[in-house]
Amino acid sequence: MANKILSLENISVVFDGFKALTDVNINVMENTIHFFIGPNGAGKTTLLDIICGKTKPTNGKVKYFPDGKEITLTGMKEYLIVGLGIGRKFQVPSVFTNLTVYENMELSLKNGKGVISSIFSKPTEEEKERIDELDMVDLLDKKEYKGINLAHGEKQWLEIAMLLVQKPKVILLDEPVAGMGKPETYKTGEILKQIKNECTVVIVEHDMEFVKMIADMVTVMHEGKVLMEGDIDSILGDETVQKVYLGRGGERNAED
Repeated sequence: MANKILSLENISVVFDGFKALTDVNINVMENTIHFFIGPNGAGKTTLLDIICGKTKPTNGKVKYFPDGKEITLTGMKEYLIVGLGIGRKFQVPSVFTNLTVYENMELSLKNGKGVISSIFSKPTEEEKERIDELDMVDLLDKKEYKGINLAHGEKQWLEIAMLLVQKPKVILLDEPVAGMGKPETYKTGEILKQIKNECTVVIVEHDMEFVKMIADMVTVMHEGKVLMEGDIDSILGDETVQKVYLGRGGERNAED
């Protein structure tokens, strides 16, 4: 049975009188792919902001359970949360387009080096092995390509690999297949199914076909609250979910 890796407890967020989240309780289990879905403005991206420390909750706590420990993330600086093994990828790829794929990976290593020293110093054998995470995203044969020469999907996969090289326990992804065609979307799903063997994957997404492809658990958000949580078959079969979200076509490309 999977262990809990994240726990969001009674999370509420109020922005200038607007209730973005109200009493949200969610448990995320280790080595699963857990989706947050819901209509535009439901609070999905705010949940990721709360987990990574970008936004502080008005009430409630986020707890993290690496290796059997219990750590309260609420109130921590973002860089400290990253250091504990929680990485985040935003919707728009943020790779260094004038550097090679390999150099991008070097810069992502948690080795305390600056940009210049990372580029010009030789990686250790351990670092080389970690950079081989590129193989998981099928970019090892393009390690000498510059970022600017990669296709949109390849940039997304490189950024995922840049998270993996840091050996996170949890990665947070914001609409990772936005702008992708069906072949790239399918490949992204296959990559993430491999990744979940190494770490937990939490995804905000609007593309229901993608959710159906790889979801282990789905939390449906509506007006800042948890509307329903369960496996994808339960979600798809729920009349309330169909009415408030799926009935509108899933808002495939809407932004939160």
